[in-house]
Amino acid sequence: MARQPVPVPKPASQHPSLHPPQYLERPEGRLAYDDQGTGPLVVLVPGLGDLRSEYRFLAPQLVEAGFRVISLDLRGHGQSDMGWSDYRASAVGSDVIALIEHLNEGPALIVGTSMGAAAAVWAAAERREAVAGLALVGPFVRDVPQPLHKRLLQGAMLRLVLSNPLAPKLWGAAFRSFHRILPADFDEHRARLVANLSEPGRLDALRGMIFASKAEIEARLALVKAPVRVVMGTADPDFADPAAEAAFVAQRLGGSIMMVEGAGHYPHVESPGPVAADLVAFFKRVR
Repeated sequence: MARQPVPVPKPASQHPSLHPPQYLERPEGRLAYDDQGTGPLVVLVPGLGDLRSEYRFLAPQLVEAGFRVISLDLRGHGQSDMGWSDYRASAVGSDVIALIEHLNEGPALIVGTSMGAAAAVWAAAERREAVAGLALVGPFVRDVPQPLHKRLLQGAMLRLVLSNPLAPKLWGAAFRSFHRILPADFDEHRARLVANLSEPGRLDALRGMIFASKAEIEARLALVKAPVRVVMGTADPDFADPAAEAAFVAQRLGGSIMMVEGAGHYPHVESPGPVAADLVAFFKRVR
């Protein structure tokens, strides 16, 4: 069960996706992003099914600490265009590289949540000179082992849910379960998310990302040379054993771990102060 909302600062002026974005032109469409602050470059990559305002608490603290912070809407999400042919993490990783090159201020520090962490890994493996460090939050960087029957059942249930006319609202209900500590603005953020997924074509992106294998990401873990910080909630419901998964990722990438007590899949939202302080310290060490 998620805990009751806890008070967290949420000045509207610091909610990125409430303001007109800038756009990066890609061969198949445009990607929306916000550009805040000055200093070493940090690119924030959301998890699937979320918006760039996922980082509404982390981004202002990074800006205050002296970083230039870019919050990205994934392809098919938020204010980015729809209709992409590829929604794999590698495709999103190519978007991240293109954005860093477009900004021409690399090497960049990348924060990636969930599937966004897989995209960050892909970018760091494919373009080592463009990435100075990675912070991987609740990272899905492999197809997590589980019994075949469970995997088939989960896949069938997801397909059923995402083909339902009420899929955006069902995703909104599931989104609550990903958290163990609710921020004070949770309902507001979830409403924006459900409204976005209700736009024609948005669910195609969600489906494409959910069902895409992470095998190609796991195959590239050994190619990552950038410093890595793994941030994992101790109560992350997406993993049977969050601590064990964090240890696996950190071991494969030669990284270090921050376990956030009591947090679910979004520790940077559920416990923003400690996570921001940890990442600022990590980024200043590696940059």
